[in-house]
Amino acid sequence: MKRFVPFLWIAAVMGTAGLAQVLLNDYYQRVLAVLAINIILAASLNLTNGFSGDFSLGPAAFMAIGAYTSAILTLPVQTKAVVLPDLPQWLGQIALPFPVAILLGCVLAGLVAFLVGLPVLRLRGHYLAVATLGLMVIVQVVALNWQALTRGARGINGLPLFTNLLWAYGLMLVTVLLIWRIVYSPFGRAMMAVREDELAAACRGVRVLRTRLFAFVASAVFTSVAGALWAHLITAITPSSFSFLLTFNVVAMVVIGGMGSISGSVLGAVLMTLLPELLRRVETALAIGGQPLYGLSQVVVALLMLTVMLFRPQGLMGQREIGDVLAISLRRTRATQPAAAVGEARPTA
Repeated sequence: MKRFVPFLWIAAVMGTAGLAQVLLNDYYQRVLAVLAINIILAASLNLTNGFSGDFSLGPAAFMAIGAYTSAILTLPVQTKAVVLPDLPQWLGQIALPFPVAILLGCVLAGLVAFLVGLPVLRLRGHYLAVATLGLMVIVQVVALNWQALTRGARGINGLPLFTNLLWAYGLMLVTVLLIWRIVYSPFGRAMMAVREDELAAACRGVRVLRTRLFAFVASAVFTSVAGALWAHLITAITPSSFSFLLTFNVVAMVVIGGMGSISGSVLGAVLMTLLPELLRRVETALAIGGQPLYGLSQVVVALLMLTVMLFRPQGLMGQREIGDVLAISLRRTRATQPAAAVGEARPTA
């Protein structure tokens, strides 16, 4: 029976996404699509920051690579002639299907991550964080100045609206399941061994650099998928779309949910996506002196992060998955049942 549980989850998620796409209006559909994209981003970043122990600040860079690659490859030829007239002729004459563009974006992001990771992953801690932050700046500057390919600060607009709930949640499930398979495999155990004690892992035969590099490249590939989905949901991208604020939000999702927990990534993404949307309605509903309380959502989210950091620095889920938490709760419930039964027993005459 346990073998069919993942398939039941997949059917439930995709069935709910299909119903939501039919029944909900455009606003709610977009919020739910952004939620799926954020889950992909959080789970991808947790692969490096949580499971392999490398603190990376590069998700915005790889998201930009996936977004621009998919945008350029899927634009209709007639639109390219107007929006991107300086493209190379071979590139201006092709318009690829959305799935093919996503795959090519994954290949390009993975190649960049591999080339960058070889020298950068020799660093650790805050040195690595600064290096990956520099990668984000480099990608943003390239997108800003490569006018022929990206239109610079004007960005690329008029992208085809390919991203819907089925695409978003389908790719979200694929991403989460693949990361789950990676983490809870022998290779994933090697990643966690490197996180806990790099020297001890190396003494036990773990190839440390290769393990860290694989996690870094895999994280970049999954992040580029989120970038492609986001580009074809918003239908317009600019270099400023992939700033440090985006990276900060993704890091906040991972930290709040729990570094080293896939379930925590999902929980953190849900909180950091839905809570601000709910609070925006409160901002306009509440008013002091006739002035709406704009900025209330940012204040509440900041207070939530501060509270988590003070009282549960390991995150809401810590390094445990939802199945582990449910199993512990079930064991505790069963352990208290015999005691209750003894207390309720009455001697017979």
